[in-house]
Amino acid sequence: MERVILLADCQSFYASAEKAAHPEYHDKPVAVGDPSRMNGIVLAACPLAKARGVTTASRVGEALALCPELVVIRPRMQRYIEVSLFITQIFETYTDQVEPYSIDEQFLDVTGSAAYYGGARRTALDIQNHIQLSTGIWSRVGIGPTKILAKMATDNYAKKSPEGVFELSRETLDSTLWTLPVHQMFMVASRMTRHFNRMGLQTIGDIARLEFPEFKRRMRLEMGRQSDIQAGYYWQTARGIDPSPVVSGIRHPLKSVGHGKALRWRMYRCLADIEVVLLELVVEVCQRMRRHGCMGSVVSVSAMETDGERTGGFSRQLTLRQPTSLTHEVAAAVRELFTRHWSGLPVGRLSVTVSGLADDSVMQLTLFEDRDRAYRKEKTIDRIKERFGSDAIMRASSLLEAGVARERAEQIGGHYR
Repeated sequence: MERVILLADCQSFYASAEKAAHPEYHDKPVAVGDPSRMNGIVLAACPLAKARGVTTASRVGEALALCPELVVIRPRMQRYIEVSLFITQIFETYTDQVEPYSIDEQFLDVTGSAAYYGGARRTALDIQNHIQLSTGIWSRVGIGPTKILAKMATDNYAKKSPEGVFELSRETLDSTLWTLPVHQMFMVASRMTRHFNRMGLQTIGDIARLEFPEFKRRMRLEMGRQSDIQAGYYWQTARGIDPSPVVSGIRHPLKSVGHGKALRWRMYRCLADIEVVLLELVVEVCQRMRRHGCMGSVVSVSAMETDGERTGGFSRQLTLRQPTSLTHEVAAAVRELFTRHWSGLPVGRLSVTVSGLADDSVMQLTLFEDRDRAYRKEKTIDRIKERFGSDAIMRASSLLEAGVARERAEQIGGHYR
């Protein structure tokens, strides 16, 4: 039996959640962003705001200039997470196979239950109505026999349909998906579009109709032998081939743990200020590793450098002598990596990642340091933070002007709770 996969996408999710919470804004253009920062980014804009020229990722000041009547609402990330989880519960009344793709998109495998609700299309319409009646949020649903086709049905058709539902079947690909420009294929951005156009491939169908050996040959001529894996991915995507199942839940085995922070580069010109942020990132990474019962042996540091005119950066890693999740051991490696590769330009973004994860139930002891005691101390601090908040205990360096930990304590994913 061919699978029946849905991808449900909530329209302008953050803005829709705010309009549902504020009925007085029903007929007004609404955007989600920080109204106190004119150079801040618009995270979401409702359809009324978009019709007046307001776009996601535009500056708040620019949006207000285009639409003076725009209502800008400060984001509430905790609220959006709660609404997203509630919508997941709605989906689980239709099937037990629900896979969150992002905070506002989720896959559903309704192969076994669609007939009960009157078919795939009727199921999609019922889900739409259920979500809107329960949350006030309108959703668009793509239907396909694979996850990749359901995703492209949503992005290219359901979002542009008044009804908000569209089905892509294998039998109709040549008259639907294959007629679209190649840049509308999933995971094809501007750079890849230029490669395809130079290869004479203008539409998705131009890729799908080629035999794979010929497509791989063209990819090699354009991008080199290392492009074979990409060739296989794009050829299968164009044909809607995707054997991956809908995996219930959002937890998968951890391969790495990392944190990053965008910075106001004018404030981070000297090493002392940069080290404050690096240490704060290490503290978060190590705390998360201990929470998951793991430790890592490969430490990576990435930085974006700019002075407003020149832009550069680096991403480097080193392997530790032994796996660890102790803050001071990871911090020493991070500092060594950064000082070795930093060019001296102001820093606009930093990230720290630890990989090569292993179970922390077995720990290597040393002659000159009581590592077991150090772990017990850090885990005690972790429990205090979990109970009273991440700012309950902080390093003194975080109280400096360069510190960002206090600000991050009030945020989820870089945005206010």
